[in-house]
Amino acid sequence: MLIVFAFLLISATSIAFSAYLMFMAHGNAELMVLAGLFLAISLISIVFNFTIGMFYYNSFFYSKYQKKILAAASSAQAMKSMPSVSIVLLAYNEDPSIIKKNYTELLKMNYPKNKLHFFLSDDSTNQGISKQLREFCSKNNIKYIHRKNNTNFKAGALNNFLKYSKDDLIAIFDYDEYLKNKNFLKDLVPYFGDKSVSFVQTQKRYSKGSLFSDSVDLFDAFFFHFIQPARAINNTAIFAGSCGIIRRSVLDEIGGFPNNVIEDTFFSFESDVHNYRGIFTEKIYAVGKPITKFSALVKQQIRYNYGDNQFLSYVVRSKKTKNLPFTSKIDYISHGFGLNYLSVMLLLFTVLSIFVVFYIPFVKIPPQDLFNLKLLDYKLELLGLFGFTISLFFPVVLTKIYFKSLKKGLMIFLLNFALIIIRTKAAIYAIFNKNIDLWSRNTIMPNKTFIQSVKLTKLELSFSSVLFILGAFAIYKSIIYGGIFLIWYGFMYVSTTILFYKYG
Repeated sequence: MLIVFAFLLISATSIAFSAYLMFMAHGNAELMVLAGLFLAISLISIVFNFTIGMFYYNSFFYSKYQKKILAAASSAQAMKSMPSVSIVLLAYNEDPSIIKKNYTELLKMNYPKNKLHFFLSDDSTNQGISKQLREFCSKNNIKYIHRKNNTNFKAGALNNFLKYSKDDLIAIFDYDEYLKNKNFLKDLVPYFGDKSVSFVQTQKRYSKGSLFSDSVDLFDAFFFHFIQPARAINNTAIFAGSCGIIRRSVLDEIGGFPNNVIEDTFFSFESDVHNYRGIFTEKIYAVGKPITKFSALVKQQIRYNYGDNQFLSYVVRSKKTKNLPFTSKIDYISHGFGLNYLSVMLLLFTVLSIFVVFYIPFVKIPPQDLFNLKLLDYKLELLGLFGFTISLFFPVVLTKIYFKSLKKGLMIFLLNFALIIIRTKAAIYAIFNKNIDLWSRNTIMPNKTFIQSVKLTKLELSFSSVLFILGAFAIYKSIIYGGIFLIWYGFMYVSTTILFYKYG
């Protein structure tokens, strides 16, 4: 509960500063609008932080809930024979050696062999890659499926695969996922003894690498450690696209995988509204290839935020949500809004802060009185201007507490700022339904150079320059705290260029 209280306390600083802004506006209409906008962002922050705080709190009760589910499912199962399972690995112009290595491990799955059927869904446009994969499948009794085009991307590949599979369950793996635990099916299939279970999702993680790649891994770990378990209790767990098993009959009932960018999230939602539920297990059965390049993370985040905006719009407009419990609606809306909060809202807050610094009649602080905090005005300015920034450091503290690494927490903090404008652009593209390259895995920067980094981050650097100039001007005008705040944010937005240059 202490962590939940901390989330709310941090948000309360923004509310307190909003009240201070309204007081300083003295009835001025323009300034009241500015203060009102700041208050609106602060209220959104409170709602979002409270939701995250409750996810965090509820996650600690999931292990007991999961044991009850498994016990009930196992006793209900009493199957005379184990269900048949299709194992499918999806690939698209990937390194054949990685696919062969990972599929070789899948072939060793601990499960009755007469109940297993193996598939490889290959959308590769490179004929050399396709030839190697076809030969590998032929030698290992794997059904090779190839499409001439990659229409609807992963959803299209999966729906095409369904034409060839007739098994009771479907286990899905991405090309880069290496199976670490051969009991994947043996452990998870018993959950399907409960006929209401539509899927079982395991925790997805990356293999160990550098500070950067390990930090990206923890970037996702927060979702799987704190949000996914709490959502599973509310029956709103998200199928994460791979390292999981789906009941085939449910797919048939809802019409296959929805043809959306994040087909897994849409499938999870459809499963829920059709009165099925998903199970999440925190156990790690496979690890993916680490993300070693910042450009690869950029691609991933663009796809996620584009898809999340599509999902948010769908959930808000869909009539299917009317019969869902209130907690479920909140879970789905917060999922769609999550990356927007970490990007669009933070960008709006930064822009709004510029107007706050120059339009609100703050007390002018001469340089010699910079550290004189006796007056209440000074303290309130500090509280408001730095309170929101401090709140962003909270993940750093959580990373230190739960993952024993301050460095990774700081890297996660930096990554979040570096992706703000990138995610915001993806959100705008989604809102206006504009096409964007979401699936190409070609690296944005094959060779990392300073010039390339600058070219790729012109917008971020331009915004940073504006913040630096305005910050310096504010300090010149004796608006010391506001100026420091703007310069601090300027350095944060430069992080995009730095990460492109350092990690490619």
